Amino acid sequence: MARPVKDFKKPTRVHLQIVIYGILDVREIDQTFVPYVWIYMKWQNEHIRWHAPDFCGIEQVVVPTELLWKPDLSIEEMTEKDKAPPSPYLTIDWDGYVTLRNDLMIVSTCRMQVYKFPFDVQSCNLSFKSATYSDDEIKFETIEDGFKNTEWTQKLMLTQYEWLFLSMTVNNKTVSNLIDNQSMIVYTIKMRRRSVLYIANFLVPIMFFFCLDLASFLISDSGGKKLGFKVTVLLAVTVMQLLLNEILPSSSDRIPLIAVYCIGMFGLMMLSLLETILVMYLMEKDAASQDNEADKDQSLSEDCNKQGKVSLHNHDGEMKKWTHCACVCDVSADEPPSELLSVAREGNSSQLTDESNALEKVSDELREMEKTLVLILNSRKEEGKPGYWTRVTKTINKVFFIFYVTVASLFLVVIFSKWNHASDE
Repeated sequence: MARPVKDFKKPTRVHLQIVIYGILDVREIDQTFVPYVWIYMKWQNEHIRWHAPDFCGIEQVVVPTELLWKPDLSIEEMTEKDKAPPSPYLTIDWDGYVTLRNDLMIVSTCRMQVYKFPFDVQSCNLSFKSATYSDDEIKFETIEDGFKNTEWTQKLMLTQYEWLFLSMTVNNKTVSNLIDNQSMIVYTIKMRRRSVLYIANFLVPIMFFFCLDLASFLISDSGGKKLGFKVTVLLAVTVMQLLLNEILPSSSDRIPLIAVYCIGMFGLMMLSLLETILVMYLMEKDAASQDNEADKDQSLSEDCNKQGKVSLHNHDGEMKKWTHCACVCDVSADEPPSELLSVAREGNSSQLTDESNALEKVSDELREMEKTLVLILNSRKEEGKPGYWTRVTKTINKVFFIFYVTVASLFLVVIFSKWNHASDE
């Protein structure tokens, strides 16, 4: 069960080779990589050797793994115990070389670079070394031809989940474990995310919401329909941001481009909402000023009517006074009845003349008031144009729409150019 060498100063050389059968899962939120790999190890047991012709030509035998020593292989990135059953047998050749083939489902840590999500390319490492032996006792060897390793993996790959396997490179190095040095082989698996579903289920819906927000500029600013519509679209983008928060890890060094995309769209829509609130406030202000002017016109007409009635009342009073004076004027008792009649006739004629003059004055004043009211009402009808603040809101809408489309276009061009550069890499 000890290391199978005759001279313990001589290291045991272990040839290690892996092939990835499938990429079972890549969890960005946990930053874990779950591949299913096939591990091939071969080393020489110096205590075993036979001459095949002496044993009926047998050149190879299979024995249980518990009977012989085998390298204590460990994977540094592994975070969970392997759930796949280990291989129960070893293969021994006549010249003493022992071969172990094993399948492992490895749950390993992998630092995800999600800046260019969902057009990102991830590189995850699997580092193999001995758990206890130093490099003076065990040395790992492998085929360091990255093209061959990639070709073998692509031929045997069964499933890739949402990822597309690109390449696998190998690096043989020596590391320190604070006590002594150890031999280590590092396999780097490079893969690209399949982004079609994310484009269809995330990026395109947000773009649709943005188009709806643009279309809302065609809705009338009067009433609250436009405001309610914009708030609904903004809430829909918020829901998409919550879904994104469940996908991306919180330990990312840089804000992912897709988060910038969502925040930018949310900011543009919020700016559009604020502009709508401002426009509605100005229109309400204009409507309030028009209501005040209408109230003033109504009060003016009422005042004119009151003044006309008062003038009529005053003139009636004067006529009654004049009549009363004419009727009850004092005459001397000595005057004869004929003189009294002539005086009465003269009084009546003067009374009629004064009454006609007073009525003419009243009619003239009423005509002047009527002309004034007609001019005021006609001017109000001819104005029929929007008030000052309504004209200001129309100008604000035009300027803001041009600004909104320009800024949104520049923002989208920058974001998609970065994503395109990422996909080219």
